[in-house]
Amino acid sequence: MAFVTKIKWVVLSVISLSVVSIIIHLSFAKLWTVNIVPYRAIASLHDDFSSVVVRQGVKNKKLWGSIKSLESLQPSFDARSNYTGPKEKNNGFIYAKVFGGFANIRSSIPDLVAISRLLNATLVIPEFQESLRSKGVSPMFKSFSYLYDEEQFIAYLKKDVIIAKTLPGSLMERRKRNEFPTFRPKSSSSPNFYIQEILPKLKKSKVIGLIIANGGALQSVLPPTMAEIQRLRCRVSFQALQFRPEIQMLGHRMVNKLRSLGQPFLAYHPGLLRETLAYNGCAELFQDVHTELIQHRRAQMIKDKILNEDLNVDSHLRRDKGLCPLMPEEVGILLRVMGYPSKTIIYLAGSETFGGQRVLIPLRSMFINTLDRTSLCSEKELSDLVGPEPPLPQNIFRTPPSKSEEELKEEWKRAGPRPRPLPPPPNRPIYQHEKEGWYGWITKTPTEPDPSPMDMRMKAHRLLWDTLDYIVSLEADAFFPGYNNDGSGWPYFSSLVMGHRLHETASSRTYRPDRKVVAELFNMNRENLYHPKHNWTILVQEHLNKSMTEEGLIRQSRLSKPAIVASASVANRVRGEDGQFLYGGEDLCPKWMQHASLSGSMGKEGVKSEDDGLPDYESNDFVDESESEKNGGKTDQTQVWDQDEEMDPND
Repeated sequence: MAFVTKIKWVVLSVISLSVVSIIIHLSFAKLWTVNIVPYRAIASLHDDFSSVVVRQGVKNKKLWGSIKSLESLQPSFDARSNYTGPKEKNNGFIYAKVFGGFANIRSSIPDLVAISRLLNATLVIPEFQESLRSKGVSPMFKSFSYLYDEEQFIAYLKKDVIIAKTLPGSLMERRKRNEFPTFRPKSSSSPNFYIQEILPKLKKSKVIGLIIANGGALQSVLPPTMAEIQRLRCRVSFQALQFRPEIQMLGHRMVNKLRSLGQPFLAYHPGLLRETLAYNGCAELFQDVHTELIQHRRAQMIKDKILNEDLNVDSHLRRDKGLCPLMPEEVGILLRVMGYPSKTIIYLAGSETFGGQRVLIPLRSMFINTLDRTSLCSEKELSDLVGPEPPLPQNIFRTPPSKSEEELKEEWKRAGPRPRPLPPPPNRPIYQHEKEGWYGWITKTPTEPDPSPMDMRMKAHRLLWDTLDYIVSLEADAFFPGYNNDGSGWPYFSSLVMGHRLHETASSRTYRPDRKVVAELFNMNRENLYHPKHNWTILVQEHLNKSMTEEGLIRQSRLSKPAIVASASVANRVRGEDGQFLYGGEDLCPKWMQHASLSGSMGKEGVKSEDDGLPDYESNDFVDESESEKNGGKTDQTQVWDQDEEMDPND
């Protein structure tokens, strides 16, 4: 009897211990559980959204404070005392057509103004290929005024260059007949090229055309003797180029909505563009049809001589070299390691993210308050910004012609070894997503079809969405780029934002991560990304904190400057026919800049610029029609010419 009693007590003790263990485990599980909020797109910001956000009365200086070491930097781009205004009698007119998206357009216009000043010519308001009326945009806008304030642009630069809205009537007729020489300069074209090659033709014909397809028309860094031209480019970028009032109003309204949530916000631009991914060979970072789309575009680049590499490359090796954008999941991990809480407001910039919402799921799960323009703007606000647009022709889908019984038998014989998949049911409906977009061609045809009218209109709309994102990114308390600089000299959205933020407030919190270093850090901890060790988090924090300081700024500055060629044949001072200096003879930097530079460079005397000893200019800058096919760049050459107004280069 005593033995049975002992057994009962033992069983009761085991059961009690088990119950206590379960209670303890459940308590720990409840304590450590992270609520996962499913992402759901919303048309506008709800009134009760602010209840989701934890309001913070005081900013966390560690996460949102300014960078003390950069507070002494100040913008200096005003014209010097020896700077003279434009002459009414000049060498002629320059008209231009700019191809590409928002970044290409914004980086090309300052070059055009600088070239007009250099050649003492009148600049005709440039045309943007993506926003012509033939692309289906609203007729109430011209090409330039679709994005920018035309009157502000002309008025601000009246002391620098003469700007005309259009060519005079007689010259316009001659332009339509292609009677004027046109050129397609490279983005690395030197001032020598314009003085020696373009200027004589301009004086002879009085009108020349420029086709800008590479995001620029003048080398990014000019020699010290052309300091005034460089200053002019800065004035154009940061002062003359103002978005039209409707864009500015809606952009600042979006910023005010974000501010009203009661805490600072961070802007993040993924930089996941199909062109970028294809050019750098990053296809394997994606899956399924997205990999095929990237490889298809890369194959087209190789065929067009834009890219001189193999089609299949190791994408993971490219990522380790820093050539691929950071994935949203990686950016989310970096921000969490830096200490940003899960309820941090993150504004997702960029009109296009290749891979869609699927690649953003990890980021949204880590930061539940990830917003974009659709979260802050109503459909009516976006529609008003676009303006009234003409109706597009109906996209009538025609089913393929039916095949005869003999043709079907021949197809079956040529189909390859068995077993073969069964054909789809005969009465299955054809869905809308199979009629348009890449669904309809990627698995059936080797060539990408021409863009439909709706595709061209959506490209124009993306220019507007990028302008809104640009405004919000400038006003953000912090900015993080997913892809900003690959050393190629090509313009990127994030690079433009980072440069503008540096101009507005140099000490603003702008991350400048070195993607190569970040890739090495992730490779060190690839198996424990969500449970990193303390030493790894310290390394990440040190790198990202340094990227915001002078050290990161200098590294990015060097990377953004392609190799420049110095030419001994260019004189220090070049005069025009009237004796006026075209360039040269400028003063030194202001005293405050010299002192700031001296104090900032103390202790870094051993740092040597990568540009030291390199020549200032490149030769063979002029590219005619045939050569531009080879040396064009990432722009799709099949879409460079406008069907309504073709411009043929002539020597």
